[in-house]
Amino acid sequence: MSDAPSAPATPKYRRILLKLSGEALGTEGGYGINAEALAQIATQIKEVRDLGVQVVIVIGGGNIFRGLQGSQKGIERVTGDYMGMLATLINALALQDALEKQGAETRVQSAIQVAQVAEPFIRRRAVRHLQRGRIVIFAAGTGNPFFSTDTAAALRAAEINADVILKATKVDGVYDSDPKLNPTAKRFDRITYLEAVQRQLRVMDMTAFTLCMDNKMPIVIFDLFAPHNIMKVVLGEDIGTLVSS
Repeated sequence: MSDAPSAPATPKYRRILLKLSGEALGTEGGYGINAEALAQIATQIKEVRDLGVQVVIVIGGGNIFRGLQGSQKGIERVTGDYMGMLATLINALALQDALEKQGAETRVQSAIQVAQVAEPFIRRRAVRHLQRGRIVIFAAGTGNPFFSTDTAAALRAAEINADVILKATKVDGVYDSDPKLNPTAKRFDRITYLEAVQRQLRVMDMTAFTLCMDNKMPIVIFDLFAPHNIMKVVLGEDIGTLVSS
């Protein structure tokens, strides 16, 4: 039996930014692209779009290449970061393909110029796509080395006036310690930005988190792999952890 919300409901959020890790698309171990996982994620995203919610996505590239790991193996850091940005573009194109196979109209916008496969990031054009019912996928991070895709998510969310950042993870929220190591770890239903900083909780990297705090951008951290969870968050159910002011 499906545990999807059965009754029609009014979405809590009008415009969302969904932050996906590259590993979410990966095979077991988080590498490469798993077609089944990709299709499941696309189904969840389309469910939300079908509610009339405007959806933008920022996706990582860790299933293919991480710039920081590359630099630890001898690749120059700036070069490694650009390689990581190109990895996010591969994931964005894969997700676009999965969404369009389900009938969702999409656009990929890249912070690096790759005119043959993606539009350049133009804020006004992105907003126009949303107004026309398209899902917009932002690729290549911020287009600058030394910045994570978490930071790109925080930046793009502020630029397009998103109502919330939905940070999809493999855990069901933010805990006071690692639940894999501590079976008595406490999960927070809600927490303020200041509390998260004081407790040194790893919600996002500090640059991204500071951007969210400065712009009063709420963040919901939730488990992507529970059925219909994106829809449940959008409908205002108590899923995951809400970080706000």
